[in-house]
Amino acid sequence: MLIFTEQELKQYVKLNLEAISTVEDGFTKLANNEVEMPPIMRVDIHDQNGEVDVKTAYVKRKDMFAIKVSSGFFNNYKLGLPSGNGLMMLISTQTGIPQALLLDNGYLTEIRTAAAGAIAANYLARKKIETVGVIGAGSQARFQVKALKLVRDFTKIIVYARSTDKAKKYAEEMTSELGIDVQVVDSAEQVVRNSDLVITTTPAKEPIIKAEWLHPGLHITAMGSDAEHKQELEAEVLARADKLVCDTKAQCARLGELHHALDSGVLTLDSSIIELGQLTAKKVIGRENEEQITVCDLTGTGVQDTAIALFAYNEMVKRNMGLNVENKTFELKN
Repeated sequence: MLIFTEQELKQYVKLNLEAISTVEDGFTKLANNEVEMPPIMRVDIHDQNGEVDVKTAYVKRKDMFAIKVSSGFFNNYKLGLPSGNGLMMLISTQTGIPQALLLDNGYLTEIRTAAAGAIAANYLARKKIETVGVIGAGSQARFQVKALKLVRDFTKIIVYARSTDKAKKYAEEMTSELGIDVQVVDSAEQVVRNSDLVITTTPAKEPIIKAEWLHPGLHITAMGSDAEHKQELEAEVLARADKLVCDTKAQCARLGELHHALDSGVLTLDSSIIELGQLTAKKVIGRENEEQITVCDLTGTGVQDTAIALFAYNEMVKRNMGLNVENKTFELKN
């Protein structure tokens, strides 16, 4: 078995166009019925404001598949720790024997989640945008914007977060890293009304974005709602969208923004809902004109995890990285 550390993975596995393409191929295979993907298993630890998810998927004809354990503990900032953590295991599809452990502490999850956001934007956002709005100032607020910069040019970011200090730190860091103007604003409404594309990256339990703030040409990528109790968008936002896209319809109906729209009755399962893989497989057209309002509901899928884990494994192996731990079978003697 090969074991890769977070430090090694961060050194050699980057958020780039190749990583985005790898995740996009995973969505395409999902749409083409080439993936076996069970529902997410989740353990909620409410008294610590935490959760642990187990996600997996087998992509046909691949030599290995990933099982990913991902945690989100949203009080960790009080301890000076990141909220996200976890690891991935790669298992042989021929023998079932574990082949690799990727001790990434959530890094690969950050990359594959940001990649999905970039894919959604590439199919749904206008080709020419100027202002990107970000709600939240955590790690995904950073990764999503960096991934978006690979598929769209933009000249300004406006950010809102509950913590003004965190928003200011975010603005400083992203201005330095991307070399563009990043401004902190006082409300989510200012973000939505003044942006061409909005990314929501929070664990909010009540809607942050209201339908009355929407305007022609806007695209929203909402990636924070991945559990029944989370919600970033008012249900009517989804009903107002000219194109509503989910990473998977079934999963979003259970965990995502779609779940709340269905519960409130503003949408039904018969409503026009597109899956992201239908766009990447060219089965459905994305944005069709400059005036459409588009929304993508991302809950995070096992096929993304297998895609990014295999990508990371290949990047590491070709550089002869990782600790090789030999598996030995011992015979018990009487």
